[in-house]
Amino acid sequence: MFNSSLNQLSTLLATKQVSSIELTRDFLRNIKNLNKEYNAFITVNEEMSLDQARIADAMIASGEGSPLTGIPIAHKDIFCTKGWLTTCGSKMLSNFISPYDAHVIELFNKAGTVNIGKTNMDEFAMGSSNETSFYGPVKNPWDILSVPGGSSGGSACAVAARMAPAATGTDTGGSIRQPASLCGVSGIKPTYGLVSRYGMIAFASSLDQGGPIAKSAADLALMLNVMVGFDARDSTSLQYENEDYTRELKRPIEGLRIGLPKEYFAEGLSDDVSRAVDGAVAEYSKLGAKIIEVSLPNTKLSIPVYYVLAPAEASSNLSRFDGVRYGHRSEEYNNLDDMYLKSRSQGFGAEVKRRILIGTYVLSHGYYDAYYIKAQKLRRLIAQDFTEVFKQCDVIMGPTSPSVAFSLGEKNNDPLQMYLSDAYTAAASLAGLPGMSIPVGFGKKNRPVGLHIIGNYFAEAKILNIAHQFQQVTDWHTKMPDIKKL
Repeated sequence: MFNSSLNQLSTLLATKQVSSIELTRDFLRNIKNLNKEYNAFITVNEEMSLDQARIADAMIASGEGSPLTGIPIAHKDIFCTKGWLTTCGSKMLSNFISPYDAHVIELFNKAGTVNIGKTNMDEFAMGSSNETSFYGPVKNPWDILSVPGGSSGGSACAVAARMAPAATGTDTGGSIRQPASLCGVSGIKPTYGLVSRYGMIAFASSLDQGGPIAKSAADLALMLNVMVGFDARDSTSLQYENEDYTRELKRPIEGLRIGLPKEYFAEGLSDDVSRAVDGAVAEYSKLGAKIIEVSLPNTKLSIPVYYVLAPAEASSNLSRFDGVRYGHRSEEYNNLDDMYLKSRSQGFGAEVKRRILIGTYVLSHGYYDAYYIKAQKLRRLIAQDFTEVFKQCDVIMGPTSPSVAFSLGEKNNDPLQMYLSDAYTAAASLAGLPGMSIPVGFGKKNRPVGLHIIGNYFAEAKILNIAHQFQQVTDWHTKMPDIKKL
């Protein structure tokens, strides 16, 4: 059952072969058995989860269920969830019980899913390894000495370790795709604006986008069918007509034009990742796709541009956490200014402070034009590169991450090396394009490798189809780590 797809679980529930309560209890048992080792969950509330399962069973019995009704879903702890501790992986929010639901949570509740728990994450989504969390690092279930990727590492770990059938995540510069790659699961970042940011605690508002993590492309399509939707409370939410993301899954891909940017296969890419990606591209050739070499000349700018713009927006968004109305407040202070200083100093971790300082610097008088405005101009050039390339090909492919999962603590003293983990994912985020990662093999120490697929705006159904067709003739997405406690 733990290896079943969302479609298979839906069928079991609809035909009464299993109840939502039974399914939920099984996954709660897995969490109880495994979470001490992997640290994928921050909060689990068995009573609240089983209450939702009872409601789901009633919906199914009355014929009101939808495809995901009754299925347990884990939610990244960045989504405000009414009555649940919502921490964003930070001491700053370690006592915050959300009084309302994020739009994404509202949609999953409406669909009748069960919230199985809130997953661990890099603090305020700032990180590529899930080591910046106030609640400790998440361990990669393929190798507990390695990182799961970040910032949605808890969600990716939960799916890989079969603690949840699927999970939500968020992606700012690669935070769904990179952990999906390192944990050997599938994940997709939709076109910017398709998933509402209402109730999703902000990091960088022009980049943040919610999306799903699951075992396969078909599962991702079912998740997107729930998550996507216009929300008037989010000024960046797109009024885009809802569509069925499963509609093109079975379409043959013969004649598909796949662009391989030469910049993605240059210096910095490890040999083991390159071999696995080459093998996946060869498989696509067998399926009838045409492989074309293309160029994204401004790719090298994506990391410096991202690490100017994202911290700038973070410094503004995180200014609200001052210890006045909610969140951490220092117990001892002399006056209001001292309370601000001590509350923020105590509440934020080192990486968050680093990015706030960088962001404040690039927005300051005398540096705004030199850094922030210039980065915005370069962001436009990066987006234009994609526009030109999509005149030559239908999708872009390459590695998701330059290497397989690195060891815990390996890059903690070298922020630049940590930031380079997003070298292949940040550009699509800056352009607002949809991108996904699917497992395509293993590299050093039997750690997973992911293939990055980037589509044009609103091409989610197309790239899901492309991923699904690959997964019909390969079995990388069915592989799971050796977990003996299931």
